Amino acid sequence: ACLGRAPAKKEDVAHTTTQLAMTKYIVVTGGVVSGLGKGITISSMGRLLKSAGLRVTAIKIDPYLNTDAGTMSPFEHGETFVLEDGGETDLDLGNYERFLDVTLTRDHNITTGKIYAKVIEKERRGDYLGKTVQVVPHVTDEIQAWIERVAQIPVDGQADAPPDVCLIEVGGTVGDIESSVFLEAIRQFQFHLNARDFCLVHVSLVPCLGSVGEQKTKPTQHGVKELRSVGLAPNLIICRSANELVHATRQKIGIFCQVPSTHVISIHDVNNIYHVPLLLLDQNVDRLLFDALGFFEEQGGAAEGKKECDLAAWKRMAFSIDSFEEKVTIALVGKYTGLADAYLSVLKALKHSSIQAGRALEIAWIDSSRLEDDDQAAFDALDRADGVVVPGGFGSRGIEGMIKAATFCRERKKPYLGVCLGMQLAVIEHARATLGSNDYTSEEFDAKDDDEQDDDDSKKKKKKKERHAVIFM
Repeated sequence: ACLGRAPAKKEDVAHTTTQLAMTKYIVVTGGVVSGLGKGITISSMGRLLKSAGLRVTAIKIDPYLNTDAGTMSPFEHGETFVLEDGGETDLDLGNYERFLDVTLTRDHNITTGKIYAKVIEKERRGDYLGKTVQVVPHVTDEIQAWIERVAQIPVDGQADAPPDVCLIEVGGTVGDIESSVFLEAIRQFQFHLNARDFCLVHVSLVPCLGSVGEQKTKPTQHGVKELRSVGLAPNLIICRSANELVHATRQKIGIFCQVPSTHVISIHDVNNIYHVPLLLLDQNVDRLLFDALGFFEEQGGAAEGKKECDLAAWKRMAFSIDSFEEKVTIALVGKYTGLADAYLSVLKALKHSSIQAGRALEIAWIDSSRLEDDDQAAFDALDRADGVVVPGGFGSRGIEGMIKAATFCRERKKPYLGVCLGMQLAVIEHARATLGSNDYTSEEFDAKDDDEQDDDDSKKKKKKKERHAVIFM
């Protein structure tokens, strides 16, 4: 049945050293538990590299079967970060863009759904020439080809050459069934590269137990053992902990995980995330990465100076945030206030604005349903705020509470910023106040009711359309 069909394109499955030598790769995995901050870690390493004059890009691998994050619940996954090309992606890509000042594309977010869709499309087209399509080699080859292709895309506005370094975050935890195919692909991928074109960084948890706060290394030992069992050995081990790792803990992890103790890095709790690149710099992570990837070794003269990371401006910014004394309180009125990550981009925008204004930011979280129920404490919190933000959301739940927030701000001349849904509701509130009727709403919220109307009942349909202050597109 496949006779006469075009053979598979060689560039889709071939990974030659000459093609890949232009870009070096840093892969970041996580162990023990999820949510350790791999996104901040990879962004901070990228910041170091960029401050040394290197061009960087970043890829996030999400092992879920969804094609993208666009249809996922904010309660389950946090916000969907929308890229410039319209791609709906994991929120970590927002961290990459903010820390690295780059513009990523939807292809910089790889999911199991995207990979399998591509493989099935090729199988249906006959690209595999009748072979049995398997996870190895076909799925793993597709993952490698995707990484290779996207790593060459310039993301910093300079189209003359590909990035020097591609940072790859493998989502989930080592040992998860979902991420195993990606780890296998990474294992194979390292052998298509020169030894100094690939660096593996593993992020782990070092908990403190007991009244004396003893730092426990066993979870990290088991995590690295699991990583080695799939054929991957870390160059650096980054340990998340409440307090800085003591020397004995570093030595123990180094011995049992087969890395020098100087390659065991502490990322402990800090006042704000902008201190993380400084923590890495203080522990010579920049030099460790340069050595692992062979940067600057053959460059003499002036180029040698690029080995020094220039984080002076970044350091001033990070420490200035800690010194702000005057506070500004912003009320965030939404329907997903139980999970801060659901509004991460809005929070970061507010944080950056407060830094520019030289103010310490405080967020007052207000569930819009409380305003619907006329909860006085919620209105008091609204009144105490210096400004109000109503961000995006979906569905009709809680919208009347958000409209009440807009009314409150209009009547008291309190600054109000509506983003997406919040802007729609400000328009509806204005229509209700100006035209003297509470019937005005959005076509989006009336869509279901319109579908249920009798086709012959044109008068009712017309009346419904007349009350649409917002036409949903």
